[in-house]
Formats: sequence, C-alpha cells, structure tokens
Amino acid sequence: MGKGGQDFGRSESLDDKREPKGDYYPAWAKDVSECQAQYQVDKEYGLSADDVRKRRQIHGFNELEKHEGPSILRLILDQFNDTLVRILLVAAVVSFVLAWYDGDEGGEMEITAFVEPLVIFLILIVNAIVGVWQENNAEKALEALKEIQSEHASVIREGRKISHLPAKELVPGDIVELRVGDKIPADMRVLSLISSTLRVEQGSLTGESEAVSKTTKAVAEDVDIQGKKSMVFAGTTVVNGNCVCLVTQIGMSTEIGKVHSQIHEASQSEDDTPLKKKLNEFGEVLTAIIGVICALVWLINVKYFLSWEFVDGWPRNFKFSFEKCTYYFEIAVALAVAAIPEGLPAVITTCLALGTRKMAAKNALVRKLPSVETLGCTTVICSDKTGTLTTNQMAVAKLVAMGSEANKVRSFDVQGTTYNPFDGKIQNWTEGQLDPNLMMIAKIASICNDANVEKSGHDKSEHCVANGMPTEAALKVLVEKMGFPRELGSSTSSEYDGILRCSYKWNKIEQRIATLEFDRDRKSMGVIVSSNSGKKLLLVKGAVENLLERSSYVQLLDGSIAELNQSSRENILKSLNEMSTRALRVLGFAYTDTLPEFTTYNGSEDHPAHELLTNPANYSSIESKLIFVGLAGLRDPPRKEVPQAIEDCRTAGIRVMVITGDNKDTAEAICHEIGVFGRDETISSRSLTGKEFMELSGLDKERHLAQSGGLLFSRAEPRHKQEIVRLLKESGEVVAMTGDGVNDAPALKLADIGIAMGIAGTEVAKEASDMVLSDDNFSTIVAAVGEGRSIYNNMKAFIRYMISSNIGEVASIFLTAALGIPEGLIPVQLLWVNLVTDGPPATALGFNPPDKDIMKKPPRRSDDSLISPWILFRYLVIGSYVGLATVGIFIIWYTHSSFLGINLVGDGHSLVTYSQLANWGQCHTWQNFSVSPFTAGTLEFKFDDPCDYFHEGKVKAMTLSLSVLVAIEMFNSLNALSEDGSLVSMPPWVNPWLLLAMSVSFGLHFLILYVPFLARIFGIVPLSLNEWLLVLAVALPVILIDEILKFVGRCTSGIRTSNARRSSKQKAE
Repeated sequence: MGKGGQDFGRSESLDDKREPKGDYYPAWAKDVSECQAQYQVDKEYGLSADDVRKRRQIHGFNELEKHEGPSILRLILDQFNDTLVRILLVAAVVSFVLAWYDGDEGGEMEITAFVEPLVIFLILIVNAIVGVWQENNAEKALEALKEIQSEHASVIREGRKISHLPAKELVPGDIVELRVGDKIPADMRVLSLISSTLRVEQGSLTGESEAVSKTTKAVAEDVDIQGKKSMVFAGTTVVNGNCVCLVTQIGMSTEIGKVHSQIHEASQSEDDTPLKKKLNEFGEVLTAIIGVICALVWLINVKYFLSWEFVDGWPRNFKFSFEKCTYYFEIAVALAVAAIPEGLPAVITTCLALGTRKMAAKNALVRKLPSVETLGCTTVICSDKTGTLTTNQMAVAKLVAMGSEANKVRSFDVQGTTYNPFDGKIQNWTEGQLDPNLMMIAKIASICNDANVEKSGHDKSEHCVANGMPTEAALKVLVEKMGFPRELGSSTSSEYDGILRCSYKWNKIEQRIATLEFDRDRKSMGVIVSSNSGKKLLLVKGAVENLLERSSYVQLLDGSIAELNQSSRENILKSLNEMSTRALRVLGFAYTDTLPEFTTYNGSEDHPAHELLTNPANYSSIESKLIFVGLAGLRDPPRKEVPQAIEDCRTAGIRVMVITGDNKDTAEAICHEIGVFGRDETISSRSLTGKEFMELSGLDKERHLAQSGGLLFSRAEPRHKQEIVRLLKESGEVVAMTGDGVNDAPALKLADIGIAMGIAGTEVAKEASDMVLSDDNFSTIVAAVGEGRSIYNNMKAFIRYMISSNIGEVASIFLTAALGIPEGLIPVQLLWVNLVTDGPPATALGFNPPDKDIMKKPPRRSDDSLISPWILFRYLVIGSYVGLATVGIFIIWYTHSSFLGINLVGDGHSLVTYSQLANWGQCHTWQNFSVSPFTAGTLEFKFDDPCDYFHEGKVKAMTLSLSVLVAIEMFNSLNALSEDGSLVSMPPWVNPWLLLAMSVSFGLHFLILYVPFLARIFGIVPLSLNEWLLVLAVALPVILIDEILKFVGRCTSGIRTSNARRSSKQKAE
C-alpha cells in the first residue's frame, strides 16, 4: 500500500536521557515484556496508588510547563533601549529643566515653555505602551500548544478501569486504553491491539501526509520519529482501531513537550527586522553627528558665554555668563529635536498597518506589523510540503480498469485536488455510461469504505472535509466523478442531502452485512454485501500485489470473467509500477461471488459462518480466488497555483526549499511536478533526509544550503527544521518559513517570518507565526512578498524624505549658531514640523504605486544600506539648501526692503545691517539705535527697549523661516515620489494621496498661523500676500536642484551599481 517510514536514522530529538527514573530508555526498540519489566507494571493490573504517588514525586504532572515571560517593568525599560529614544529622552528632560529654570529666574512660566518637553514625553509614552502591548502578546503559541493536549484518559490501576482520569494525572508506567477518536494523552508504547489494526493521524507532529499504522513489534533503536511504529505520541489522534498502551513519557519529556521547549527557545532569540536594524544603525550615526554638531556650535559660540584675559602668557580673569550658556544649551536641545525624525515611528506604523490591509485583501493576514517589511527582503522560502504545496487532501490521480481482453487495460487520468466531487473530472469520460467493469470498481470503492465527505463551515461553502481515512474519502470522491449508471436510475435521492449521492445509491443497492478489517499481513479490507437480488458478494480493496496473489480471474470490460494469466498479471503490474514511480499510493479492487459458507448469511451472530469472521486468521482464505477488476493511484496532490508561484519565486531571485516530514520518494515526485526541481533533473545532491543533513559536517551543511536553486529535506523532525533555518539566517539569508503542524511551530518562531496555514493549520502554528494565509495557498506568499517589496520601497521613500527634512533643520540651526544671528526656529516649531506637518506627506508616500517589474528584481540584501552614499550626498545638498533658505529669509527680512521685486517693508519694520544682526548680543552698547513699530495681521509690535527687536521683534522673521521650511518640505515630498525618476516621467498625480496630504499639511500650517491662540503657542504671526510670495520664491528651487541631482544619478547609476557589487563581493569574501 503506502510507502511508510523506511528511512531510518537515529532520532536527534531524544537527547534528553529520561525514563523510567530519569534515564534514557528506548521503549520502541524493546519487546512488550521487557517494557513492562522496565516500568515494573503488569498490563492487566496497572499501577498501584503507592506506585503512582512515588512516580509523581519524580516526574511531576503530565502537563506542559508555563514559562514566565519578562515582567511588565522589564518590558517597559526595554522600550527605551533604543538610541533615538534615548536622545529624545535627554532632550525632553533638558528642555523641561530649562523651561522650569526660566520660570524660576523671573521668566514667564507659560504653557508654551512646557509644550516641547510634554510632547516629547507623550511620544515616548505612546511608543512604550505600543511596544509593551505587542511583546506581551508574543507567547500565545505556548498556550495554544496546551489546548491540543488530551483532557482525559481511560486508565487501568489496581486492576480497575478508570474511564475519565484527568490526563494530567498520568505517570510513566500507567496502562492506558485507546479507542477510535481518542486524543492521545502522553507518549506511549503499544502493548497490544484490541482491533486487528491501529492507525494514528500524527501528521501535525511528524509531517506525514497519511495516517500511520501502529504495531506492537519492536523496531530498530536508531529510527527517526516517523519510524517508531510501536509508539503513539501525545497530541495525535487515533483514527482507526483500539489498543492498550504503556505510558513512557509525560509532560515536557514527550515529543510535543520538546516542541514546546523549542518554541520557547526560538522565542528567546527573535531578531530585529532588517528595517529595525537599519534604523538602530541610523540612530547611532545620528548620535555621533549630533554630538559633533553640538560641540561645533559650542566651540563657535564659546566667546559669548566664556571670556578671559592673558596675563603673563597665561589665561586669567575668566568671565562666565550662565544665561548665555543656557541659551546655547537650548540650541543644542533644538539640534537634537531637529535631527531626530520624531514622526518616523508613527508614519512607519501607519504604513505597515495600511500594508496589512492590502495583504488581507490578498488572503495574507499579518499578525505582527514588522513582518510586512521583512517579507520584502525574503531571500529563501522554506516551505512545508503537506498542506502548503499540496492540498493535504488525498485525491485519485489515475484509474486503471480492465480492457476488452485479459491482457489489455484502460487508463483514465483523474483531475481534481480536493475532496470536492465537483473539483475536476475524469478525462475522456462520459458520465452515466459505465460498463460492467467500471460499475464493479465504483461499487467496491463506495461500499468497501468507511469514510465520509461533507461540506464544512456554517455557510456550507465549497470547502469539503473528510471523516475517516483520507484514502477512502478520495475513493468516494472518485465514485462521484464516475457518476451513477443511467440504467440503474438517477443518482439523486430526496432522502439524502449530502454530496456523496452516488455512493449513497450504491450502498442502498448492496447492503453491507460484514466487514473483514484491514490487517498488515494480507494488506486488504473486505466487506460482504447482500444485493437486492439476494446474492452475496465479497468486495475487496488493498495492496495490488497482495490482491493479485489471491486472484484467479479478471473481469473484462463487458463484465465477462477471464482467467488471470501471466500476460494480464504483467500488464497490471506494469500499470502499478508506472504509478509507483510517480509516488502514487496504489490500491487494487477485486471481488468474488463464490461464497458457499455465506450463501444464507445475513449478519446474525447465530449463523454458523459468523464464527469464521471472528478470527482475522481466516480472512485470507475467505478472500481467495478473487476476480481482479482494476486499480487506482492516489496522492496528496499539489495545489494548482503552486507551479506558477515557484516560477515567480525563481524570477524574483527567491530560493524555495521544501522541508517535510513525509517520505523521500513522495516528496521528490511532488518537487519535480511543481518545479522546485526540473522534470529530468538529477537531484541526488539536492535531496536529503533530515538525518542525512544532520550527519554532515558544519562546513558541508553550509555548502549544501548555499547551492543555487531548490532543495528538499524529507523525513525532517522539528529539530532539523530549526537547524536549517538557523544556518540560513547565520549565512545572511532572510528566511520565510511556512507550515501548518505542531512540528512546524519552533521553526516558524525562529524564522525571520513564520507563515502559518489558516484553514488546515493548527492553533499552535498560527500563534507561533507572523502571518497566516487564510486560503492556505503558497502562491499567496509570493503575492505577499511582492506587496512587502512595494511597501519597503515606499517606506524607503518616506524615510529618505523625513531624514532629508531633518538634515535641513539641522543645517538651519547650525548656520544660525555659526553666523551668530538670533534663533530662527525654536524646538516647539521643529516638533510641529516633524510630527504634524511632515506626517501626512510621509504617510501618503506609502501609497506610491508599485514598480511594474518589482517581482523581476532580485531581493535586496538585508544588510543593504537604507541610504546609499549617493542618496546621502543628494540629501546633504538638499539639506544645505533648506538651511540656507530658512536662515536666508530670516536675514532678508531684517536687512532688505525688497527681494526679487517683492516689497517687504509694507508692515513698517526697521531694517538693520547684516553686521548689526550678527552682533545682536552687543545691542546695548550701540549708540542712537532705535526701531519703529511694525504690524502683523491685526497685531502691532512696539519696543520700549530697541534691543527687544532681536527678541520679541524676530517673530515675523521666525514665521517666514518656519513657512519656508514647511513649503520646502512639501515640495521635497514631490521629489521623493521616485528615487531617480524625474517628475516629468512620474508626475505628482500618479499618487493623488500625496497631493491631498500636501493640502492637509499646508492647511495645518495656515491653522497655526491664523488662529491667534495657536499662533501664540508656536510664537508666530500671520503673513501678508507679499510675504507668501517671498516664501514660494525661496522654496520652489528645491525641486529644480533635486531634478538636476536625479539627472546626474541616472547618468551614473551603472558605475555606482558595479561599485556596490564589487564592495558587497569583497564583504562576502
């Protein structure tokens, strides 16, 4: 039948040496009697109460540990472990102290003095709250893992059966009885089978696509987890049969407990996203720059607050002005505020949140915001096979029926990848026109079958689920695709509202009266049916080779019977081999109507023939002299969209690695089919089992993972997946890991971005992930990567925009200090610009349309610079212009009556010389200095002390500086639409949101200018039309300057790209 766990290798997951007294004991490799002796228990009697008490003292309860997360205080303190945040914190404290000091010294203790520190503190508090909330929700995966544990168990203790013992009270050595449907409460050794077979669905733990048959026989000690056929594991489910087991591991010692530990371990080593690392690096550089500029400002202006005389060649008579010192300290604070883009965290969060909405529309639900950006630089996708690349729903791919002669067969390709009978059809098939041979196949597939298929969900959508064995469910779906013979009536039935109408009709025609259960020796299942005519038939399905050994005849196309000769046997085996090479699981169908012992049997236990059915040893003889009718090849098929998605990954420079717990042959066949490997590619160096990979040396592992193209790891355990992800990350790859099972959770947690399946995924996998696919579709990941790249490009645009604006602000303050003129921009104004005015355009840049070739470019390296040297030079040029413009308009207002033909003295203000402006601190020493009153809107400014003209009187010049800063930054946002593209090729209307955002920002600026209360807080006044014309004349050239720089950038892009590649190659070497 199926290809089971044949690839043996020592389990690396058993590195904990435990049991029964804390020592390693390979129960799967020992006979039943040895296990009972080792655990000092008899399966008929179980443990005594005293035994249970003693063992609980040693092993504790059968439950998973609760790891204590960091305290709230620790989480809060961690939020301030960031360079930008620390600079802001220092700036806030200093400005608060200075505001308080000014009030105490007789200054005005107004709210305006405290606006700046309070706003900074508010930013820091909101940032900390959001950070703590996100981190506090990080460990839900461990809680979800506990939910899949069994709550109760049926246990034998002191010779009595306890039906509902809480599972947490189990101890090693307990005797547990398992039945169909039970969730297994602990890792256990199978002692005896009550039924003839036992099958367990353990795919969520091991990654196997089919339910696994269990045995009481010992297996080799050095097998992997899939090969432990004599063990059942906690958290998995019994799908067929009953048995008695011996508890060998509980709690954290179980395989699921080890997964719990691995998830916890992975959560401790979560790395920052590539963008966070870049911003941290930027913060460190910014700190150094601020330090250097502050030192320069102090050195340039030290003469204003510290002077001395030289006496005998030595400095003497030091004079220190505390007032002037604090003034320049305030300038240092203003520098810090100017240099830090305070609005950046809020804009990044907004952009990522908008990105998550776009992704949700494409069926990718983002659980952690930073993962949106991480997706954009994904270089490797490590994908689980079962349920991700495949549907995790068995489907018949090929049907082989007998031909018109004994040595001929007919072959039909069957479409469809799900349990929905309407998904695909049989090629070259006329529904309802079944010949007798096909009718018999349909009859056997539907009646010799215990599964059911139904629509899932309250809305009864097209998604169908199987109840019972997946292979049997697939056969029932095949019967529906075959249709019901017209000569036997319609396949519809008013009394049946399910989707398996044909199977229902076959079961009405032929009444099943006995079952010959499947067992491992004969590898088949049979049912005895009584037809409406009263005739008895034995219908059998099972492994083709075994059925052929017990078959003497074949049924031909017309229903006639022919002898099974060597030629027809070889033809059937040839079809079997063809399907096996495609990694299909093949089932044969046979029947017999020669049942002399059962001619009058009606299912009654009193009938003499019933005795034959109570002993499974008789089944082979009953299933003899069979008539072979056909065979079907089944598989867990790949999703339809996956091959194209794999090709898209290849085009986008993303490598795909398949890591699965399934067997090697099946995985390789799927990888060939979906395009991970070429159709005829030799893959011996690309396909390894998890055990084979772990046996490689460290260097060989790195070389293996560094191969270009696709790779496959089969029979992989959770530890293997983690090791692969860890090594890839260490080599600089950005790893996206997909998965749906419990066994995937540790690697999902460890990967740069963990992606869980929304439909088939376990809650454990979902909680460990960063993103959940609501349609379980691999191609959705590729679409999400494209969206992530687009979002990152847009984020880069607004980060560059905001940083270039901050460079301009720093240049402005530095020039002010260097020239010695009065302060043109105060910290509260800079905060307003950084937080409010710059915010809307920066956010709108997040709506830039994606490049058409975004998925045709290789992924960016995670260590790629956020700002390249050329971009930095560009923004230094732009920043220098911003500084010149803001300081220049300040000087122009004080010293010029007109500029570019614009009259500036209409308000009546007095003009001074540049020399007077630069030495304004010596105003009290000037002879005959006087100034006239001037107006601003409805306000009039008069000066009792002419020197106040450089304090209160600078309000108009400050307003002009602030307005120029705002206008330049609005025009500069147009420059940020494209890194190198001209506004001619990418005009502003390609992003209408940006035009709206510019309008909003100008509107907010007008609000603080023309609402008196707000104007007073920000220390500004209304401007006249002429003054606005001056602002536009000074601000507009920024577009022309950047257009020239972009043109130079386009002309030299080839040289810069080759230099960057050379530098990156040298780094790698």
